[in-house]
Parts: sequence; C-alpha cells; structure tokens
Amino acid sequence: MSDRISGFKAGKTAMALGVVFLATLTGCIGYVDGPRAGVYVAPPVEPVVMVQDDYVYYPSYAVYYSSSRHQYAYQEGGAWVSRPAPYGVSVNVLLASPSVRMDFHDSPANHHAAMVQRYPKNWTPPGSHPDQKENRKDDQHNGHGETKGG
Repeated sequence: MSDRISGFKAGKTAMALGVVFLATLTGCIGYVDGPRAGVYVAPPVEPVVMVQDDYVYYPSYAVYYSSSRHQYAYQEGGAWVSRPAPYGVSVNVLLASPSVRMDFHDSPANHHAAMVQRYPKNWTPPGSHPDQKENRKDDQHNGHGETKGG
C-alpha cells in the first residue's frame, strides 16, 4: 500500500503541477481587448509630379536653356554645369541670338556633339538674314526662343 500511497501522492503532485502549469499558460493570454473604435487611416501621399526637361539651344554660344528648370546648361572647363544665368554672355545678347527648340528631354550632354554638327556656331533659322538681328522679345516669343502659348 505504501506504493499506492506514494503513487497516489505522486499522481496528486503531478496533477497539481499540471493545473498550475495550465493556469500559467492561460495567464499569458492576458486581457484581450475588443475591436478598436478608431480606424487606421494612412497619411496622405503627396503626388509626384514629373516635368520633362525642355531645351532651347543657342548655337552661337553653345548654351541650352531649360524653361522647366529656369536654368542654362553649358560646358565649363570640360564639365557640364547648370546655372540660373549663362556665363560670358548677357541674357539679352543670348536672347537676341538665333535659337532652336530641342526635341530631347534629357541632359544636353547626351546630344551636344550632334547638335554642334547640326547647328554650327554661325547657324541661322531658314528664311532669316544673318546680318539682321532678331528681337526675341516681341509679341510672338517669350524671350527664350519659344512661341508664346506653347
């Protein structure tokens, strides 16, 4: 009987430990809150606006003007720079010189070699007289070789 009693005591102890163990596990769950009254709303995302570069080229000075960036691009010391004003020529003189709208929308550096061949330094638009200065600030142009409204 002593085995039975010890087996009984051991069984009771094991059962008690099992109950404590289960109580511990259920205690880990803790308090579960119901659904929240508020709803998560993601912050607004700012739209990304991509503007394509557009260039007007001034062959007499090898200068490009981007109206979307309001910057002049040209080579300086072998490197391409982009600045709010051209170097070595006033804006008025530049605007009075012949210009041509470019049809590319990336860096002028990618196209400059072809542009120099196509529009040499002494290039003038067809139908204009080389000795006649063209006023680019008249009613038809906006001052950067571009037709107004376009």
